[in-house]
Amino acid sequence: MSALAAPSHSLSGLGEDAILIEPIIRTTARFYLFTGFLLSFVLLGVVAYVHQYRSGLGVTGLNRPVYWGVYITNFVFFIGISHAGTLISAILRIVGAEWRRTITRSAEVITVMVLLFGVGSILIDLGRPDRMLNVVKHAHLQSPLLWDVCSISVYLTCSTIYLYLPLIPDIAILRDHTSKRRWLYRTLALGWKGTPRQYRVLETLMAVMAVLVIPVAISVHTVVSFVFAMTIQPMWHSAIFGPFFVVGAIFSGIAALICAMALIRWGYGLGAYLKPIHFNNLGLLLLVMSLLWLYFTASEFLTTFYGHEPSHMAVFNAKFYGPYAPHFWTMCLTCFVIPFVILCNRKTRTIAGTVVASISVNIGMYLERYIIVVPSLSNPRLPHEPAVYGPTWVEWGIFSGCFAAFVLAYALFTKFFPIVSIWEVKEGREKAVAEVSGRIRQYLPASPDTPEVEPDDEHGTTTPMVEVAGV
Repeated sequence: MSALAAPSHSLSGLGEDAILIEPIIRTTARFYLFTGFLLSFVLLGVVAYVHQYRSGLGVTGLNRPVYWGVYITNFVFFIGISHAGTLISAILRIVGAEWRRTITRSAEVITVMVLLFGVGSILIDLGRPDRMLNVVKHAHLQSPLLWDVCSISVYLTCSTIYLYLPLIPDIAILRDHTSKRRWLYRTLALGWKGTPRQYRVLETLMAVMAVLVIPVAISVHTVVSFVFAMTIQPMWHSAIFGPFFVVGAIFSGIAALICAMALIRWGYGLGAYLKPIHFNNLGLLLLVMSLLWLYFTASEFLTTFYGHEPSHMAVFNAKFYGPYAPHFWTMCLTCFVIPFVILCNRKTRTIAGTVVASISVNIGMYLERYIIVVPSLSNPRLPHEPAVYGPTWVEWGIFSGCFAAFVLAYALFTKFFPIVSIWEVKEGREKAVAEVSGRIRQYLPASPDTPEVEPDDEHGTTTPMVEVAGV
């Protein structure tokens, strides 16, 4: 690890990994064009929001009884995508999956960035952002809204720490090997020198955070589901919503990660780091989640149909045969049929295939959140005058602006920090091969020609048992 701590203003000391710093020290015309394209949508979102702020929520399609619409759909969708970083990255770290090393940071950045826009969707939906303070000023512990605020705040804090910790060695590399923004990197590196003691402390903290963020992440989307399930609205008041929302969040999170990896691989030429095997493994995870999603969806609608309660059946029929049938059946096509057909076949589970499946899943999961929110509010238990919800250009403009701002923030992160962890890749080359081969020897029964091995607790390596015995 000495190369990581050696001060230099040349990239030669990084060897083949110098390509990971190229996006930080050089910006191409293609990046500026991409940024300008995103900024045009961000500007549209700003214009739409200013118009809404000055004119009120009357410029949207929201009405009575449909008081939630695209904005709350955005909130649930963005919070769901945030599970890409915590659950995927943390679980892969805990189980010691070596193929994680080049993808974990891509996932962790998604979590922190997208959470900000999920919270922002709530502020936009309020019309008057200052009213958000009422949740704190007039807090009620029995309110799921307060639970939501607390869980998301803890989640954002933990996710930011979990992103920052593995960044420290790479920030030190930027401090020592580049001349741009050295004051920033010197501050953020916290005096990192790459000593064995520092690495031990860092790995301990990362392990603690990896264990901590998993229950926090699960609790966040469970609490988001409680905002719906704790009411008595038709097809919301259901005990299945907690695990259903968590599965949906992981499902859309994996799909978002695959799309982000494909853009990074294409934009920065990182095919040597983001390989087909990474897309294949994530594609298999996406396939498993599509089957789980089908199970929970079928369970939800089967129990509703079997109970045949009139108010619930009104929403059921609106989704199956009524005005929301196009949304529902498109959701089934994009969330299950398309990804299942692509991902269950190894020949089509390529980089292009997994990206197509992921785009399909993200479209379908957005539709799923939409048909959870709108149909139930359009068919409340109490009698009401007919009301049809249709999003206006203001709502779609704000949505496109938020999505473009998220992608832009993600892209800007890659211009300040390596999107692939340099020190973890280096560590993998130096240690992982020996560690994995040692673990395999422990798993398998010893053959007469291969001595048994036992772990060396001090160094984390393995030593043949005959050597331990002094033979």
